Amino acid sequence: MANITAAMVKELREKTGAGMMDCKGALAETQGDIEAAVDWLRKKGLAKAAKKAGRVAAEGLVAVESAGHHAAVVEVNSETDFVARNDAFQAFAREAAKIALNTDGTLEGLQNASFPGSSETVQTHLQNLIATIGENMNLRRVSKLDVTKGVIASYVHNQISEGLGKIGVLVALESEGDVDALSTLGRQIAMHVAATNPVALDASGVDTATVERESNILREKNAGKPDHVMQKIIESGLKSYYKEVTLLEQPFVHDGSKTVSQVLKEAAGKVGGPVTLKGFVRYALGEGIEKEEGPDFATEVAQQAGRA
Repeated sequence: MANITAAMVKELREKTGAGMMDCKGALAETQGDIEAAVDWLRKKGLAKAAKKAGRVAAEGLVAVESAGHHAAVVEVNSETDFVARNDAFQAFAREAAKIALNTDGTLEGLQNASFPGSSETVQTHLQNLIATIGENMNLRRVSKLDVTKGVIASYVHNQISEGLGKIGVLVALESEGDVDALSTLGRQIAMHVAATNPVALDASGVDTATVERESNILREKNAGKPDHVMQKIIESGLKSYYKEVTLLEQPFVHDGSKTVSQVLKEAAGKVGGPVTLKGFVRYALGEGIEKEEGPDFATEVAQQAGRA
């Protein structure tokens, strides 16, 4: 039997909103598998919400940079928030995003790119920075967006300096319309993405494994229903799911009476031409990274006092 810890129960409660004993029971049933326990609770109707976004578990910064019809976002991790506020660390994150504009958009391409003002690669420069600051750092990921016409808008949430923060979003709008109006619209949509964390642009972009997972949950919650009824339940359930998690189908946070898709259609008259949302990127600092939780500061002091 898996060892169910208090930390695991706490994590599951935060993910689902279910009660402590229900979470403990779900973890016991699934041998300590957190994601399987989320599904178990949902099947039992005990989860108030299945929060898909990874929890922020690492420090550092997300940096965004744009130039014309190109934009990039990078995530650089550090062990502590103290280092994330270091001027040298911030300068590196900002420069890495600028360099990414002229790469192929892959992590390897960025790591191997030349760092300005030196004979080093970006990765080598980071390693030297690690030696100087004395804390482990990691260039974790990078994404690029490009459009042939239109704009790429950006938004940084919890910004601590220009282009640097905890959440970075890029939104690519393709249009021949007015650039200023497109930029305003793009920033509004970028703020929407930061708030709602959609998993895809539309239903076609949702991972097939995710669709199958949602379908299985619906099947198990409605076990015993006739096949023709079950099919309608699954179709209806998936349609509701897509409205929650796909950007174009979500209610616009700035006007809940309209979907993002409707907002884009209406924008055509305001900007002077059709507007197509070509893509988006959302980076939240540390999402998906598991961070080992040690004792809190008070406990540490008490432990040290006991050893003295």
